[in-house]
Amino acid sequence: MEVLLTRDQIASAVASIGQQITRDFAGETVVLIGVLKGACLFLSDLAREIQLDATFDFIAVRSYAGGTMSGGEVQLIKDVITPLRDKNVVLVEDILDTGLTMNFLRKHLVAHQPRSFKIAALLDKPSRRRTPIEADYVGFKVPDKFLVGYGLDYDERYRNLPDIRILGEDEHVV
Repeated sequence: MEVLLTRDQIASAVASIGQQITRDFAGETVVLIGVLKGACLFLSDLAREIQLDATFDFIAVRSYAGGTMSGGEVQLIKDVITPLRDKNVVLVEDILDTGLTMNFLRKHLVAHQPRSFKIAALLDKPSRRRTPIEADYVGFKVPDKFLVGYGLDYDERYRNLPDIRILGEDEHVV
């Protein structure tokens, strides 16, 4: 598989996002909400770069039913347990793609009445956007290719790769 982003490039982008969040919320606390499973590695690394009092929670949704195409429907699998009312919330996602999942999550989490709500996406694939939504913090804008590694998967495989790679057609076979 072709490497699109190396672990060093990823680390640099994560550090930059962490610095931005630290500046934006200086002297305040933040709640980082990781979108399972893909954002696990990003959230873990990002949390270590944020120089604030930060807590985590996780939310899980299903929008891909296996394979490489989104099903277009988003289903909540696991909700947050942390009370979010009057808190600074940063939703941490691996990739902002069609916008369907992120729009669903934004509506769901804003209903909890946080003080502020921001989105951090390591990757942004604007060419695939079907719903208008933008992240407040973005590591990289990426091409319309199927990407794996650093939490991103193909049918639950390749999440553990330390870099982000382009999955070729011949690698879709399990």
